[in-house]
Amino acid sequence: MYEEMQGKVAIVTGAGSGIGRETARLFSREGAKVVVADWSEEGGNETVSIIEETGGQAAFCKVDVGNETMVKAMVDFAISEFGGLDYAHNNAGIDQIGRDPIHKVEESVWDTVVDINLKGVYFCMKHQLAHMLAQRSGAIVNTSSGAGINGVPGMTAYCAAKHGVVGLTRSAALDHAQDGVRINVVCPGLVKSRLLEATLKESPELEEVYIGHQPMGRMGLPHEIGDAVLWLCSDSATLMNGAVVTVDGGYSAQ
Repeated sequence: MYEEMQGKVAIVTGAGSGIGRETARLFSREGAKVVVADWSEEGGNETVSIIEETGGQAAFCKVDVGNETMVKAMVDFAISEFGGLDYAHNNAGIDQIGRDPIHKVEESVWDTVVDINLKGVYFCMKHQLAHMLAQRSGAIVNTSSGAGINGVPGMTAYCAAKHGVVGLTRSAALDHAQDGVRINVVCPGLVKSRLLEATLKESPELEEVYIGHQPMGRMGLPHEIGDAVLWLCSDSATLMNGAVVTVDGGYSAQ
């Protein structure tokens, strides 16, 4: 579908499961070589195996996106392993432990959530852009959330970080609007991903509640977010820059 991706190189963070895994798989389907970046070696190597089983090229890179040294090494790895970097999906993220109002949120919880979900995107963009700007081409898509455009009770740290990803994306997109690099952000709604599955495992009764709030009567699937990411990176979306794309089945339209 996207012939221009043939032979190109993509980095996907948080690619050991869920949305990241599906995005990595879809990039490979279009002929791109994929750096599967994740903290989990088991999950990351499993994604590589899935891609290789269908004839694609992928390599695992262990990374903590909250660690700038590891993030720079990830970008360097993409260039040394596959010869360049054309696309990046900065998707790695964590949920907020506990559902407490702001005055009960421990500083350690705040710091961990913001370091991974916001500072991690900053580190990734910083080092990805250093390469993309030099070649004057590339596309970056960051993952925010429905919680990046709406408030959610008891998720102050998560909402603050995900709102930050939206602002970071839009500002960077304006910085580089004439430099050949496009930067956009997707805001998934409820998706059957690792983070949601962990929540539902603890509170299975929430599944029916969540579905009841969905206009389409179901949750999203990881590949549906990946499809949006690939389109935003493709030549079919060359005027998309600084866009905040909700992929939530109409939830944010209510």
